[in-house]
Amino acid sequence: MPIQLTAEPRSDFGKGAARRLRRDGRIPAVMYGGNNEVVHVSLPEHETTLALRVPSATFEIALSGATTLVKPRDVQRDPVRRNVEHVDLIIIDAAEARERESRSKVMVAEAEAAAEAAATAAAPKGAAEEPEQAAAEGESAEGASGEGSQES
Repeated sequence: MPIQLTAEPRSDFGKGAARRLRRDGRIPAVMYGGNNEVVHVSLPEHETTLALRVPSATFEIALSGATTLVKPRDVQRDPVRRNVEHVDLIIIDAAEARERESRSKVMVAEAEAAAEAAATAAAPKGAAEEPEQAAAEGESAEGASGEGSQES
C-alpha cells in the first residue's frame, strides 16, 4: 500500500522561497519521469520524514485532485541537523509500485527476524548463567557449612 501524501504546487523557486517553505513546515520537492513534465511541489515535513524511513517506499501524491505514484530518487539532508531539505521523486507505474511494496515487506520481515534472533541469542545466555551461578553459590555455602561442622 503506497504511503499517501498531499502536495501543494509551488511557483516560487530559489533559496529564499525554499527557506520560507521549510519555515512553514513544508519540504520542497520535484516530480518527474516517463513522458511527464517536471512538476514542482511542496510536501508536509512531518509526514514526508516519517514516510522516508520506510525501506523501498512508494508514495501516492495527491495534487490538484489527481494522484500520482512516485518513488524517492534523491533525498537531500542538512549535514548537521539531518533534516530533509529537498526530495526528488520519480513517477512510476502501478506494477513497479507493487514490486517495491513486496520488496519493502521482505526487508521489514528480515529486519524483524534478525532483531528477534539477536534477542533470542542474548536471552538464553543470560538465563543459563543465572542457575549455574546460583548452583555454584549453593555448593560453596554447603561446603563451608559442612567443613565447619566436621572440625568441631
